[in-house]
Amino acid sequence: MAAHLPKAFKRIMVSSLTPKFRSAISIETVPMATPGPKEVLVKNRFVGINASDVNFAAGRYDPTKVPPFQIGFEGLGVVAAAGAESNFKVGQPIAYLYDGAFSEYKVLPSKFAIPIPSLKPEYIPLMVSGLTAAISFDEVGDLKKGETVLVTAAAGGTGQFAVQLAKKAGCHVIGTCSTDAKMEFLKSIGCDRPINYKQEDLNEVLKTEYPRGVDVVYESVGAQMFDTCVNRLAVKGRLIVIGFITGYKSDTGYTPIRGGATLPPKLLTKSASVRGFFLFHYTNLWVPYLQRLVSMYQAGDLMSQVDRGEGSGTGVFNKGVQSIPDAVEYLYTGQSKGKIIVEFPEGSSKL
Repeated sequence: MAAHLPKAFKRIMVSSLTPKFRSAISIETVPMATPGPKEVLVKNRFVGINASDVNFAAGRYDPTKVPPFQIGFEGLGVVAAAGAESNFKVGQPIAYLYDGAFSEYKVLPSKFAIPIPSLKPEYIPLMVSGLTAAISFDEVGDLKKGETVLVTAAAGGTGQFAVQLAKKAGCHVIGTCSTDAKMEFLKSIGCDRPINYKQEDLNEVLKTEYPRGVDVVYESVGAQMFDTCVNRLAVKGRLIVIGFITGYKSDTGYTPIRGGATLPPKLLTKSASVRGFFLFHYTNLWVPYLQRLVSMYQAGDLMSQVDRGEGSGTGVFNKGVQSIPDAVEYLYTGQSKGKIIVEFPEGSSKL
């Protein structure tokens, strides 16, 4: 069964491997897809923008991928056509994490389609961003009540969830940000000590106010921020690396850390550790964790902040695939608050 569908639709393809996103992609028009028996065709209404979109376009996550290939990690939409064995119905709202979300329509295996209560855009941040925070704290953070947690880029897409989940775990939470508006946002979601690193020296604040050190760091910035976090770890401290955005747009994809040669003794003398976390190694946990986050959001126990690009200078991101390059570039300005999303108009793909 299928809804009335256009003959063709638009999607973004990576046509050249480069960290310069706009140069890496092209928009193509392709014939309407048909789902197999265990697949669904989704008409996208919202997609999420992630810092790693730049890495994916540069070919860093999967060296076997050769252009052209699809891009985009997460989407939210309605089932436009359902395979006979998919267990989904046309018109049903779903969320998904699956390659190729930057598309007006997307076919995916039904096992990757997750039913959601409605098409509220606030469900988008719960996926890549929310799942990264929730699963990493449990699987590699070893978070304990009463600990001190530092969240870098705390007002961003995933930082907002790290702050809230750490607070709910009974921790004292420090969060870094870059503007006064973000400071106020962090206070509103329960951050105990917001730090505007453009006005305060992070290392001095941590050294003075937290002389014992920080038990857990949720780190996504890299470069000097990473060095500072390592230096301020407590005995048995854990630093979770979920990203290093400062280097993504470079040719190498990362900025070398200054204290690399001294990292082993720094960790050894504190019995501390640096632990990497990559969400796509934990696919078996996506559904139960997302269900938990959705329940918390519905109950009012979790805030999900979206940024539609109102302050981007290019206008609200509501033109579907046409808005995605602007949205990716906006993320790298450091001005966004919460999760950047792109809306697909209801009447897209009238082809």
